[in-house]
Amino acid sequence: MTYIAPPAAELDAMLDVVKFDASGLVAAIAQQHDTGEVLMIAWMTREALRETLETGRVCYYSRSRQKLWRKGETSGQIQHLIEARLDCDADAVLVLVNQIGVACHTGRRSCFYRAFTPDGLKELTKPEIDPNQLYHKHN
Repeated sequence: MTYIAPPAAELDAMLDVVKFDASGLVAAIAQQHDTGEVLMIAWMTREALRETLETGRVCYYSRSRQKLWRKGETSGQIQHLIEARLDCDADAVLVLVNQIGVACHTGRRSCFYRAFTPDGLKELTKPEIDPNQLYHKHN
């Protein structure tokens, strides 16, 4: 599947519908388009959502760094947009993606790798790649 960006005039009209919070953010859930696997949740500003919809490469807003964060810019673990959806309240975005590599900074495919159980949190998956390799860190 190849993503096709909407025309600029349509894009502006669509972005006007999104209900960004008081900080200018909207929750964005990334889901693998073909398997339904939920990969991660992050935040988008209007600018991040616009860039995502214009380019087809998913862009978020890093609250810790206070700047746009293009998924995979340092790790190489890119998300290609297949489709973006807006929820019924217009305050959350679902991005259906083709995830290249892992989505989680811990080296796992999904950020949702722990389950609440009667015995406490249970780790469901192990890292597929060492996080230090992802970000080229040396100890």
